[in-house]
Amino acid sequence: MSYHSGNNLIDSAILLEKSQAHEGMHVVDFGCGRTGHIVFSAAKAVGEKGIVYAVDILKDVLESVRRRSAIEAIHNVETIWGDIGQKNGVAIAPKTVDIAFYVNILFHFSDYSGVLDEGSRLLKDKGRIVVADWQNSLPGIGPKVGNMVNFEKIITWAHKNNFFVQEDVSLGKYHRGLFLYKNF
Repeated sequence: MSYHSGNNLIDSAILLEKSQAHEGMHVVDFGCGRTGHIVFSAAKAVGEKGIVYAVDILKDVLESVRRRSAIEAIHNVETIWGDIGQKNGVAIAPKTVDIAFYVNILFHFSDYSGVLDEGSRLLKDKGRIVVADWQNSLPGIGPKVGNMVNFEKIITWAHKNNFFVQEDVSLGKYHRGLFLYKNF
């Protein structure tokens, strides 16, 4: 069976490289989606000693990721039903994750604070949050112009929560990326 990589708009390899993902890390992909765009690339990057938590609120999405993991004999992916919009909405132990990925997910929320707090709660000291989201509209895909992510709000949240912006980059015509480093 062939699977779509999801890399047409955002190259997962770039996100993993810039986030410094490597062997043995524990990473979480919030809103992992049916293709497991970050999940399967991250599984290779962290290797057998690492763990990738694929988190989504849609159980059928998690079943797709679980099924692909089984077919491809990928044993370091754990699917977790979770609601990142709720405090403690994801059943992962606090301070156990090295990198939290938010790829094309924040545009679904009007207030990013609680959603980012959930990732921060799970991060180890010196962990990273990676946000890759829409900055320009693409007709038929993604959010409408009025629902684009306000990256300045994310940066403000970061500064208030002891993160610094390690990198702020364009990820092509439609997306922007922030790499936030937990400064404790």
